[in-house]
Amino acid sequence: MSMRSSKIVIGSMLLVMLPCLVFTGCKKKTASSPPATASVAPVTRGDLSNTLTVAGEFQPYQEVELHAKVSGYIRRINVDIGDRVNSGQIVATLEVPELNAQVAGSEAEVRHSQSEISRAQSGVVLAQASYAALHAAYTRLAEAARVRPGLVAEQELDDSHAKDLDAEAKVNDAKAALEAAQEQLGVSNADHQRVAAMQGYSVVTAPFTGVITMRYADVGSLIQAGTTSNTQSMPVVKLAQSDLLRLRMPVPEEDVPFIKVGGDVQIKLQATGRSISGKIVRFTRELTTSTRTMLAEVDVPNPDLALSTGMTAEAIIVLQEQKDVLTVPAGAVLIRDGQSYVLIVDADNKVQKVTVELGIQGPDRIEITQGLTEHQSVIVSGQSNYRTGQIVHPVISTIAMPKQEGDR
Repeated sequence: MSMRSSKIVIGSMLLVMLPCLVFTGCKKKTASSPPATASVAPVTRGDLSNTLTVAGEFQPYQEVELHAKVSGYIRRINVDIGDRVNSGQIVATLEVPELNAQVAGSEAEVRHSQSEISRAQSGVVLAQASYAALHAAYTRLAEAARVRPGLVAEQELDDSHAKDLDAEAKVNDAKAALEAAQEQLGVSNADHQRVAAMQGYSVVTAPFTGVITMRYADVGSLIQAGTTSNTQSMPVVKLAQSDLLRLRMPVPEEDVPFIKVGGDVQIKLQATGRSISGKIVRFTRELTTSTRTMLAEVDVPNPDLALSTGMTAEAIIVLQEQKDVLTVPAGAVLIRDGQSYVLIVDADNKVQKVTVELGIQGPDRIEITQGLTEHQSVIVSGQSNYRTGQIVHPVISTIAMPKQEGDR
């Protein structure tokens, strides 16, 4: 074979072998590529709670506008806005001259009734003495006439008997007059108590310990009697109990079934950032039709008056709570056609699809009631990138791990 022919044969062989070398290299590269990485988290046991975050507003525990029950002029007012007052403390004093005259008149009526009772008692004593004398005289005449008939004239005996009956009737009449005088004293005392009570209303006092939040009247102001709710009378002051506040929170209709007395609430003040723990004390058990919400209340102690009524706070209400349950990160659960499922990585690092049943859902984790066991690994992100049976390289996701107590 000539030299030229040899070069042609060798060149042809290289052309034939070159694609094989290239494809062989490709096959080796594909076979040696590492499996895809999957971000996973273990199925763990822990405590889980379902919470509701709403905005609440602080209100006084009780608040009232103080009215005078009698009409009069303000003679003295002892408080101003912001003053703390104690229960029973005098807030204002009214000047009511005509009422003072009525009190004096009722006192005179009581004294008059007492005098009438004394006179009636004397009349009873006098009538009883007269009756005793006349009755004794008649008794002696009647006895003498019985022992010695004809000794006493019938006319004399009849006259003595009549005087005896008349004296007895006068005794009964005197006793009746005494009872009437005693009844009149009761009427006089009742009228005096009524007028004296009205005079007592001329002094306006605080019904409970609190803070004066508004002052409506000054010295010399004419105050109308606030005896009925229809009377448009001017109040003297407004008093609020602020050492104990109510935090009122609107609860949406769908969460109402989970509200109960004693439920835990975490309160974060918007103004200061301070956090307070509390419990639901009461709720209305009725929805407001315009907002479809129900009011719930937490009592918050405020002895130093650091909190003011009208302040707002973020309230986190614990609706449901479970202890020591299986949980997975919220991002691990997928729902398709109404069915919940997760992707797990088994012992052979293969992806498997597992149908699960869910319990309560917390802020970042969900309870698994059926379908998983503790320590299994679930894929927490990018599930659409994996297929069942695919071999993956699992990497623990630190973001999806449950928080420890110190991390809160």
